[in-house]
Formats: sequence, C-alpha cells, structure tokens
Amino acid sequence: MSQAHRRRAGGDIKTKMLDELRFLRNWIGNPLKTGAVAPSGPALARSMAGYIDTANAGTVVELGPGTGVVTEAILERGIAASRLVSIEYSPDFCALLRERFPGVHFLQGDAYGIRTNLAGIAELPLAAVVSSLPLFTRPPAERQRLINTALDMLAPGAPFIQFSYAFVPPVPHGAGDFTIERSNWILMNLPPARVWIYRRPARG
Repeated sequence: MSQAHRRRAGGDIKTKMLDELRFLRNWIGNPLKTGAVAPSGPALARSMAGYIDTANAGTVVELGPGTGVVTEAILERGIAASRLVSIEYSPDFCALLRERFPGVHFLQGDAYGIRTNLAGIAELPLAAVVSSLPLFTRPPAERQRLINTALDMLAPGAPFIQFSYAFVPPVPHGAGDFTIERSNWILMNLPPARVWIYRRPARG
C-alpha cells in the first residue's frame, strides 16, 4: 500500500481524529448499524487479517469496513485489492473507502444479505470472510443465519473472522456445523477485544 493510502487510512493524528468523528456521527444516526463509536485499533485489525490464509485462492469478503482500518490490514496481509470485496451499509463510509482504497470493490448495502450482495460479483467458494459487524445488536437467529450462510459460501476450512468485546462468542457452539477458535484478548484495542474464528471442516 502506498504512503498516501496509509496516511488516509488513519496513519496520522488528524486523520484518526476525523475518522473517530465520522464513526461517532454515524453511530448517533444509526447505532444498531454502526455498533461502535470509534474505529477498530490497528492491533485488532492486524490480528483479524492474520487469520486469512494468503495461499488460498478466491475472493476475500469484508463486512462492515467502516473507515477502513481492517481493510488496510487485509491489504497489508498481502491480499490484492482486486481480490477484496467489501460490503458497507453507510453511503458516507462507502464514498470515503472508494477514495482511500482504489481497486477494492466496495458495495453499499446490508451485509446480512451477503449472498444477495455478492451474486454475480464474487465467485464461490470464498477464501475468507472478515467481519466487523456489531453482531450482538442483532437477534441470535440473525447472527446464526449470517454465519451459517457465509460458511456455506466459504471453502471448507476457510475462516469467518469476527471480533467482539464480549466474553462469549456471538454465535455459540451447537448453533451450526462449525468449529470456533478464539484469540487472546487484544489489550492494545480500546476497549479490549478478541477475535472469533468460525470454520466448517472439510469432510473426508
């Protein structure tokens, strides 16, 4: 990623403060869709991106990119912009993201309709799904539907990567055919968060 992109994605204090104000404004306007009052921190973003297997071919899908902190980490992980499709609900954030990350395919829409949004755009199976959605603001049935639908679209063993601030996973064991892995607490993030990784094992 170029130096200019790195600065625009939050590498300087002024940009970071502006992004925090954008998040706060979007949260005030629609707290159930935005979910957080500030962007994820770089340590959390790197942790999330670190679970993407760069050797796996296929499209990487990002849900709820916000101002692009995780988007930047995914690109720095080595995923080409042409392989990344990102679904963002906020039209304002979409406009900002398209300016910051040319080459990434940004879709404005509801990420809970992941299959509909990606129809005709991303070839299946997907290589990874990286989600910053505020899942705990939605009913359990909607969370389960999203994760199970995404796992249906992923290659066997490929990850659905989700962060949260909670002690428990957003969708528990037994709510679908998947395994769950979790990271340690990422204390450098405010508030501290952890990453939950859902996979549907290959059946041999």
